[in-house]
Amino acid sequence: MARRARASRARATAPSSVQASPFIQRSLPFFDVLDDEKIARLEDQVDWIMQEVGIAFRDDPEALRIWQAAGAKVDGDIIRAPADWLRDLCKTAPREFTQVARNPERSVTMGGTNQVFAPIYGAPFVRDLEGGRRYGDMDAFEKLVKLSYMHPNLHHGGFVTCEPCDVPVSKRHLDMLFTHMTCSDKPHLGAITEMSRAQDSIDMAEIVHGADFMEENCVIMGNVNTNSPLLVDKVVTEAIRVYCGRGQGIVVVPFILSGAMGPVSTAASVAQAMAEALMCCAFSQLVRPGAPFVLGNFLSSMSLKSGAPTFGMPEPVMSNYAIGQMARRAGLPLRCGGSLTASKIEDAQAAYESADSMHSTMLAGANFVLHAAGWLEGGLCTGFEKLIMDADRLGGYQKLSQGLDVSDEALARDAYAEVAPGGHFLGSAHTMRNYQTAFYEPKLSDSENVESWEEGGSKDMRRRAYERWNEMLNQYETPPMDEAKREELSAYVARRKEELPDAWY
Repeated sequence: MARRARASRARATAPSSVQASPFIQRSLPFFDVLDDEKIARLEDQVDWIMQEVGIAFRDDPEALRIWQAAGAKVDGDIIRAPADWLRDLCKTAPREFTQVARNPERSVTMGGTNQVFAPIYGAPFVRDLEGGRRYGDMDAFEKLVKLSYMHPNLHHGGFVTCEPCDVPVSKRHLDMLFTHMTCSDKPHLGAITEMSRAQDSIDMAEIVHGADFMEENCVIMGNVNTNSPLLVDKVVTEAIRVYCGRGQGIVVVPFILSGAMGPVSTAASVAQAMAEALMCCAFSQLVRPGAPFVLGNFLSSMSLKSGAPTFGMPEPVMSNYAIGQMARRAGLPLRCGGSLTASKIEDAQAAYESADSMHSTMLAGANFVLHAAGWLEGGLCTGFEKLIMDADRLGGYQKLSQGLDVSDEALARDAYAEVAPGGHFLGSAHTMRNYQTAFYEPKLSDSENVESWEEGGSKDMRRRAYERWNEMLNQYETPPMDEAKREELSAYVARRKEELPDAWY
């Protein structure tokens, strides 16, 4: 029994079959579910919404002025325009672009056949096995940034991995940006909730990367939601004007609960999401032609009895496939869901819902996957164990994305010359050459016999994940940074905090 336990520990420390990479360069074909007739009907619905129904652009007179100057029909705050003109505007956004990280080796490419995984965004609560559920704070936020930085299967830091509720709302974006920029050297997002906070994000990014470099490169993006149905408020338009006006990226995501913020049918909600996003893309290109834009989709079904969102269900799974196909036709990078669940803890419900949601997101070809790890409770809570468990599985998706290798080495003809009929391949030269990378072995899964498991303490995956993230934090080392830039960032944060009054809402 002791020998089996030693063998188990040796395998646990063996190199992963997926080497750390800054993002996935996919070779697996996309899963396209729509035939030509269905695509034509959906795109006709999208065009009808943009031309005949219109989208409201509210509370931002400058946005209305930009539309009117470009020749769109402005009726109060409702914008209508010819669909072919809007789609032509969208074509000026890049099909692919690179978000340059502080460490250039960690830069990510959005669009095309590339896929980028980022953690959960926006949860006010956190949960871990020992601390339970509680409001997020700066201590939890910093730990989550460090864990996202350290995990090889997360390529991007996101931004609000949890809300640090112990810092005033008016100032917390400064601490969050400073943490991302100093505790990690992966790419990340910026603030969007007010125009001044978006500007702080741009100004701090300029300190890190330099004004001249930012003129030619995307180094930061904002992520915003339309106010579905058919409403784009000033949070969105002001963020577009700040980020895209400086040549930086914007991710615009219609958040549609079918039956509430969109019709109860999946097809209608998919078309509505496309119309809202394409209108925002067109606006971004009026602000600055060529500004990076990521088309988002966050479509969820809901319980028509309680109104609660549901995740991993067949309807949002289908929406991922459909929106992926339509985004590629529009020539725009795509952002989709991730490891989504309504479950409150890392239980069987969380596993099933997250797996179905993430698998469809991956097959649909989402280029930027926010919420790829850590999501609990319909997005209200970031789970420390969930973050590590989800990220562990992302390595499997990374292996799957490479498709089937049929090279000479993979076909292994020399092994058949070495192994007699009825023999085994365990000691063959081919196995010895490839045993470290042949199969993906998730660090948290226990595939050993029950005796070894009991000898190791009978730990379930939640306990193993808890021990794993604590071990990671004990091993954390701050990535190197130019000290002058760090001091300039610190001074900027201090000055802006002096200028801003405390506000908790």
